[in-house]
Amino acid sequence: MDELRNTIGGQTAMHPLLTYREAATVLGVTQRTVWTLVQAGTLPAVRFGRSVRIDPADLRRFIDRAKRATQGVGHG
Repeated sequence: MDELRNTIGGQTAMHPLLTYREAATVLGVTQRTVWTLVQAGTLPAVRFGRSVRIDPADLRRFIDRAKRATQGVGHG
């Protein structure tokens, strides 16, 4: 997710919040899966009115947690 980070003049630039569709594309899952993760509280979301958006930093933390949770899990 480093591509979501951009530094300008030593300041970290603000990145737009992601829609369910955009978050789903990053994760390679359906929008419904993202909705389920948000509803379960597994993936934080920002709500304002009827709009729900995902902060790219929260999505990065979600991915990092998922990586740590699956480390050491063998295939077989």
